[in-house]
Amino acid sequence: MLEACSRHTQDRVTDLWCAIESKREREDWNDMIRKLRLMGDPVLVSEAEPVDEVTASTKTLVSDMLETMDSAGGVGLAANQVGVLQRVFVYDCPVDDSDPNPDREYKRGAIINPVWEPVGEEMQLGQEGCLSIPDVYADTERYMNVRVTGLDENGDNVDFEATGLLARCIQHETDHLDGVLFIKRLTKERRKEAMKEIRNSEWFLSNN
Repeated sequence: MLEACSRHTQDRVTDLWCAIESKREREDWNDMIRKLRLMGDPVLVSEAEPVDEVTASTKTLVSDMLETMDSAGGVGLAANQVGVLQRVFVYDCPVDDSDPNPDREYKRGAIINPVWEPVGEEMQLGQEGCLSIPDVYADTERYMNVRVTGLDENGDNVDFEATGLLARCIQHETDHLDGVLFIKRLTKERRKEAMKEIRNSEWFLSNN
């Protein structure tokens, strides 16, 4: 029957099939983007539970979180930011953010059950923001260098040292898993300014 069709009809069938496949791909991609929880959602001030076993659902969570992070333009994302109270975060940061080379090395992945410790006493002060507190940035003090351990999405051990932005990301995302938002790390005056911005923001007014 297909061979008897005219070329025009075959082209229409092919175009229709391509359109269906494209729609399926878009739907599959959209399914991977999870809803970001915004400040005011109780899940953001709840402590996440340790992951007892890395399973297929853990891998799916990690994959979805990476897609959600990329879609939102973030460099890190914790599981409770997408409503899941498991100790998992994902990241995508330059290894050395002081390197001006556009081809500088990046480190990307997931850490399950993260535990970090400072390496040395040096601190860094720099602007920090959060996907769960849109468009609010404030100078936040963090350790400059940290060591983090945990598991990756395959259940393999993770153990590395990080500096600069990557170290900041590790501390920020682990705070999330403890139910702590970055504004809690601000000085009293900076926190007061940040809260004023938050209370006047469209997203906060529409969600509260």
